[in-house]
Amino acid sequence: MSTSQRVSLGFQPLGLLASPAFSFVKRSLAGIVLTLMLTSGVAAGPFEDGGAALKRGDYAEALRLWRPLADQGHADGQLKLGNMYGRGQGVPQDDAEAVKWYRLAAEQGDAEAQHNLGVSYHRGEGVPQDYVQAHMWFNLAASRAPASERDEAIKMRNVAASNMTPEQIGEAQRLAQEWKPK
Repeated sequence: MSTSQRVSLGFQPLGLLASPAFSFVKRSLAGIVLTLMLTSGVAAGPFEDGGAALKRGDYAEALRLWRPLADQGHADGQLKLGNMYGRGQGVPQDDAEAVKWYRLAAEQGDAEAQHNLGVSYHRGEGVPQDYVQAHMWFNLAASRAPASERDEAIKMRNVAASNMTPEQIGEAQRLAQEWKPK
């Protein structure tokens, strides 16, 4: 059958797609997809639930949700626990405990934890003041942080460097170059 005959006979190659049965299937699938899209955000995990708890000031709930994650090696959970200990949110303020959690997350490559660990070394909070370590962690944070946070890590690295000898800066740079995530 030629093309002109198909047109004149009303042949529609996609006629099935216009049928009432297919229209029902399309509407049903669209409804299922819409339902999945609307409900997928409802079932947040413990990490997101911990963030919501922290936002509303329920520190005990945030701690309850994040501690198991942190204990299982979840870097974001470790960072959040470090922040809670550093700020005394729902736990006694404890710089050494904050450093413990920051270090666990930083060693996995978490840029924010690396920055926070650099701050701890720079200020001597929870660890002895050590500008070489501070510089190293700020340098690592700057290399991993999103662009919006990179400048702060660079600024802090430069502040640490202003308190260091050229040899100490070289040592910090060597440590940063040799560093590998765990």
